[in-house]
Amino acid sequence: MTTPVTIIGAGLGGLTLARVLHVHGIPSTIHEAEPSPAARAQGGLLDIHAHNGQPALRDAGLHEEFLGLVHQGGEATRVLDKDGTVLLDEPDDGTGGRPEVHRGDLRRMLIDSLPAGTIHWGRKAAAVRSLGDGRHEVSFADGATVQTGLLVGADGAWSRVRPLLSGASPVYTGMSLVETYLFDGDTRHPVAAKTVGGGSMSALAPGKGIQAHREGGGTLHTYVALSASPEWLAGIDFADPAAATARIVREFDGWAPELTALITDGDTPPVLRPLHTLPQDHRWDRVLGVTLLGDAAHLMPPSGEGANLAMYDGAELGKALAAHPDDAEAALTAYEQALFPRSAAAAADSVRIRELCYGATAPHSLVAFFTDGGQAG
Repeated sequence: MTTPVTIIGAGLGGLTLARVLHVHGIPSTIHEAEPSPAARAQGGLLDIHAHNGQPALRDAGLHEEFLGLVHQGGEATRVLDKDGTVLLDEPDDGTGGRPEVHRGDLRRMLIDSLPAGTIHWGRKAAAVRSLGDGRHEVSFADGATVQTGLLVGADGAWSRVRPLLSGASPVYTGMSLVETYLFDGDTRHPVAAKTVGGGSMSALAPGKGIQAHREGGGTLHTYVALSASPEWLAGIDFADPAAATARIVREFDGWAPELTALITDGDTPPVLRPLHTLPQDHRWDRVLGVTLLGDAAHLMPPSGEGANLAMYDGAELGKALAAHPDDAEAALTAYEQALFPRSAAAAADSVRIRELCYGATAPHSLVAFFTDGGQAG
């Protein structure tokens, strides 16, 4: 392929694309807003699925290395009610069907698999414009520009590339997460650690929940889910961690203290993460020289699929470009024709999982889902 591939965003999807291109001998360049690989924490554990995330890593030639990163015991799952009663307790059976790995470790593995100089750090895309004939120019906040004949927007929910293809913008789902960590849980927070167990724990009720993952070193990573309006959230001063924590925990009055301790005993300030989504059937007409992957293409409520889909998108796009070395447009067309129905199905599933977790019959609806043979992310 003689057309240079320019990727905006060094998330898991953009990195997987670059790696699969490299495997096929196709060079690419990634422009990433963050100033360095270690500029910020990269989130918590991800379960990497056998039907999309793991095949993407095989296409990237990294599956064996990935297995060395797996958090042992992380597939254990618990579902509780607000009184702390355990309704479901499934141990990690060791089969590795949905192995857990820390997002930061997975990202580092992908970064290290690329040739030196592939990623240009500190390149925050400020604007993108068409130059005609399938060529585009990206302007960066540092004043630099780049022109390319093949542009891939892997730049997440608030993509600067998406407007070239679509007028869709993310909208608030009505649900937000509040994130915090408890460190050295087994020693400093033993009751909370016992409640979480060896993997993930979800204590749910209609419209809300307290969820946590056990990470390495006994860290308990907590996500508090709340159905809340933007106006209600704006009334919480997250610049005052104690006040914010006190306001959030009031929404769980009457819940078991071992659950609310996952909020009140946090060792980090609470961080608000409003959840946004794109339309379930988001798609666009073919535009010469540009496409999207990951959250830039199909942002949806958390369901365990987001990272997996982004990597799968990246691998599928990389393989399509390798299969059509003399016809990038044929590659992009084939990629998008498969992308759109895949994304729509995953988005519909994410809505269903949200209803199972926080709908009128939660948490019993989620327990039924698991015991009937389903899998939630």
